[in-house]
Amino acid sequence: MLLLLSALLVATALLWSARAITGALAAARDEQRRAHTTALLQLFAPAMGAVQQDPRALLVWQPLARSARALSPNAFAELDRASGATFPFTTEMLQAAHARWTADWLAWERSHDATYKRKALEAQHALGDTVSASARAQLEAIEQEKLELYQRRYEEYVRVARALQALIT
Repeated sequence: MLLLLSALLVATALLWSARAITGALAAARDEQRRAHTTALLQLFAPAMGAVQQDPRALLVWQPLARSARALSPNAFAELDRASGATFPFTTEMLQAAHARWTADWLAWERSHDATYKRKALEAQHALGDTVSASARAQLEAIEQEKLELYQRRYEEYVRVARALQALIT
């Protein structure tokens, strides 16, 4: 009888130990999952600020977010639930970045035009009524500089605008 009681006590102790170990392992896995999710949150926090400063930051961060989402779908699902939207960049954020990029372009374009109108007027004023080849060359050089800068900037605008649009669709 004593042997049976001893066996029962050992079995109970083993069962209790197994449950304690299982509980500790589950708690450790849960803590590891929370730490991983928090690390993702910390990783993308600077990206959200960078996108507010410059929409081009999305061209770097969104593909990274897409890759991270593929590697850790459960963590991102948890972040999506917690934020109430797609983490880290919602469709609305992508659209707003595209709109801001376009608005910034339009503002630059107006400023650029005004700057070069002013440069041309200043050159004309300095030249007075001179109609020499040198005066015409100076005015043409200002116009050429204006066009070259505009072209470089426009190429960048189009490239980034298309890339931002591709992130939205």
